[in-house]
Amino acid sequence: MIIVPETEIAGLVTPADCFRAVEGVFASMADKSAHNFPVVREAIGHADALYGFKSGFDRKGLALGLKAGGFWPNNVHKGLTNHQSTVFLFDPDTGKCRAVVGGNLLTALRTAAASAISIKYLARKDAKVLGMIGAGHQATFQLRAALAQRPFERIVGWNLHPDMLSRLEEVAKEEGLPFEAVDLDRLGAEADVIISITSSFAPMLKASQVRAGTHLACMGTDTKGKQEVEAEILAAAAVFTDEVAQAVTIGESQHAIERGLIREEAIVEIGAVINGTHPGRTSADQITLFDGTGVGLQDLAVASAAVELALAKGVAIEVDF
Repeated sequence: MIIVPETEIAGLVTPADCFRAVEGVFASMADKSAHNFPVVREAIGHADALYGFKSGFDRKGLALGLKAGGFWPNNVHKGLTNHQSTVFLFDPDTGKCRAVVGGNLLTALRTAAASAISIKYLARKDAKVLGMIGAGHQATFQLRAALAQRPFERIVGWNLHPDMLSRLEEVAKEEGLPFEAVDLDRLGAEADVIISITSSFAPMLKASQVRAGTHLACMGTDTKGKQEVEAEILAAAAVFTDEVAQAVTIGESQHAIERGLIREEAIVEIGAVINGTHPGRTSADQITLFDGTGVGLQDLAVASAAVELALAKGVAIEVDF
């Protein structure tokens, strides 16, 4: 069995590696050669934690396995990342455990890759202003990945706690771009692309604040009841997602579906756009929205890449198991 410790991931896997892995598995999902298994996600009644499993199988990439982990909100006081996870990969021919891979950084990178892929395929080519809603740990990964997809000229940001926006400002400074903290009215009026990455259970961005031609990547809603944007935004948009089944149950789409504002059949998996079987954006004025729920196959794809890189670079730990 191969072990790739969390401490090795940063030196092994680049955002570009994750982008390629996630793009490939989204395409496999759309052509039905890969599928996710039902998600288990529960409050454990201890440490205010949410814990669960995401799993699946990709017949093309032969990635079989699961990610176990969740959200421990009090870890910040212990000097630990709130999101904790580990990926287990199995040999699809024998069922033996092939690898155990640290999943914390990989989760951040694969989540950022998903929104970046949505920008690549759905945002207007002339998008110049990037809007960020949220400034937590994941937001900096989202920002860096997004900046690689379009020649953005300016970044605007909003967060419930404005002092945290300094994280995004630092990234913008590194990239040589101006950053400005704004209210949501200005953010919606100025941004060509909006990424929301929060843990909100109440909508923050209103439909009246989103202008024609905007692309939104809603990346924070991954649990029943969570919501970042008004459901009316989805009603006005062409809605895309990583996986429809998750989007309508635990994603941003859950609320629009419950209210009858959109139909499940109208939601398109981003893999269909990658494969060329769906056109994606059809006009410059169209609002597009990517409902990024986070699927187990993303984790398996990036963990598989990490294993191959660890073997190639000689840093994989191999043990009998």
